[in-house]
Amino acid sequence: MARSARRRWLVVALVLVVVATVATVLVVRRLGGPDTRLGAAMQLAPQDAVRFGWTDWAAVREEVGADVSASTGGRDLDRFLDAAFDADLSSMSALVSSAPDLQDRYGVSPASLDWELLAQSSAGAVVLMGLPDDLDLAELRARLVRLGYTEPDEADGVWQGGPGLLPEIGSLTPELAHLSIDDEHRVLAASDQQATLRDLPGAQRADADVAAADSPDGSAGGIEEVVEALGEVASAAVYSGDHACAALAMTQADEDDQSTAAGLVDEAGGVHAYDAFAIGGPVEDDLVRVTMAFEDEDRARADADSRSRLAAGAAPGQGGTFGERFSVDEVVAEGRRLTMDLAPEPGAYVLSDMANGPVLFATC
Repeated sequence: MARSARRRWLVVALVLVVVATVATVLVVRRLGGPDTRLGAAMQLAPQDAVRFGWTDWAAVREEVGADVSASTGGRDLDRFLDAAFDADLSSMSALVSSAPDLQDRYGVSPASLDWELLAQSSAGAVVLMGLPDDLDLAELRARLVRLGYTEPDEADGVWQGGPGLLPEIGSLTPELAHLSIDDEHRVLAASDQQATLRDLPGAQRADADVAAADSPDGSAGGIEEVVEALGEVASAAVYSGDHACAALAMTQADEDDQSTAAGLVDEAGGVHAYDAFAIGGPVEDDLVRVTMAFEDEDRARADADSRSRLAAGAAPGQGGTFGERFSVDEVVAEGRRLTMDLAPEPGAYVLSDMANGPVLFATC
């Protein structure tokens, strides 16, 4: 899509200096609640998860123009995954390396899955997979029996496999050691820990009944805020503030880069810690969107200025400058949320690179 030639910097309810220029919405199926597919899927994740990796496989297939399905052969599957990688839309997936064996042995893979959500907390990780409408769940269960999983007594119970089973099946991610099937939402859940799946029903984000300040993920409601601000995206990373401040912090850089970064932050006017962080795309005009939720609107407005300056300058820890990777298209502070839209340069992997630290404009 053509990018806007006009660069602009907009901060709602705050006049700032102009510094730079600035998908089809997919229907949320089977999942109630939030308006976006990511927001709806996250309602099925554990309440205490602090890191999420989202891949809307249906949207990815549309973005890259891939005509693949559960019956797609190996070469065509590889071509699809290569195209998804080149488009910077597969880096948040936990299933890419397992795709060939998932396709051949389980009958589901990125070629046919509706969506995938990786959720991680201090207690463990779970991969949620939105199953396609045409998949026969009885056949899926029969496949799991043939593969060697121990069938649970109840339909929504845990299929026990264990780390010893996976090498017998193929080259698979450890999260596929144990599985459970949610018939109501047509979701296959996977984890390397049986207890994670056993405890999942009744411990999902949709079941949380606590004040935002006491939210189990520690984000004071910020995770919901940043997910809403992202809108519909094919790929995204979502972090609680504490996790993001560790994952994206300049403390991961060497001492010289840390010193350089500290000076740049001071020159930009300083930054505040945030409650949650997300990066996802593509949004309008193939942009990558970064959004943060702060304690209050004053901090969001102040950081609209400082973080915009940082995003337009040097990239210590990453090397070179951010301008070599993207241009800042638009910055908006609205309430406690700050949103930055980035226009990737040709060949730049902005979404995947900026989801891992050190990232100066995301530092705390």
